[in-house]
Amino acid sequence: MGSFTVRALPGIPEIGPGDDLPAIVAAALARERTPHGAILALAHTAVSKAEGAIVDLDAVSPGERAIELAREQDKDPRLVQVVLDESVELLRAERGVLIARTRHGFVCANAGVDVSNAGRAERAILLPRDPDSSARAIRAALGEDPPAVLVTDSFGRAWRHGQLDVAIGLAGLQPLDDWRGRTDSEGLELRATWLAVADAVAAAADLARAKDSGEPAVLVEGLPHLVGAADGPGARSLLRPRDEDLFL
Repeated sequence: MGSFTVRALPGIPEIGPGDDLPAIVAAALARERTPHGAILALAHTAVSKAEGAIVDLDAVSPGERAIELAREQDKDPRLVQVVLDESVELLRAERGVLIARTRHGFVCANAGVDVSNAGRAERAILLPRDPDSSARAIRAALGEDPPAVLVTDSFGRAWRHGQLDVAIGLAGLQPLDDWRGRTDSEGLELRATWLAVADAVAAAADLARAKDSGEPAVLVEGLPHLVGAADGPGARSLLRPRDEDLFL
């Protein structure tokens, strides 16, 4: 592989509940020269807004557990209630952060609930109900030879500061590149090298947009070997089973 490029896709307006995001994206792509094997990375907030995965905090009545956790962690009890509602398991509450396992199987801060870029104050954005299905539906609306579609979100990482965008929904992109059993440049057999290429693409795409840019879509070009005609197994295949999780 030589090189690849990432660039924000212009022409995507502020997305609201009920907006036809696949049609909006298709129209924006029609104005661009999109080569075969391109990848479209979409910030999950745009997908969530279009699907109505939004909660107005003034309509939330926190329960006793949410009130107690909010007091301990110095958080809004209404927001804590939303996090609990989006969680199947609360793994840790410490230093003002709630680490939870979502119904999707993601382990992340605040169950993926976000108040940034929400459109207005007193509103929380949830993760899409089924991000893989969202990615497939968007890709299906993009005509012949569509780009692969990623739905991305920012996740923290064990042992390291900062966040990176990862793939939470996926259609048409190879999620993993398994080198186990192959050899390195010196002939040594590789036993653990299993590249999360979908997450790498998501992280690269995030570099092409600022968090305050209002640009939810990014085009990645130059990686056609990772793109396929079939939608593939989705981002769910990136999740580590609980019995393999060394941190739980």
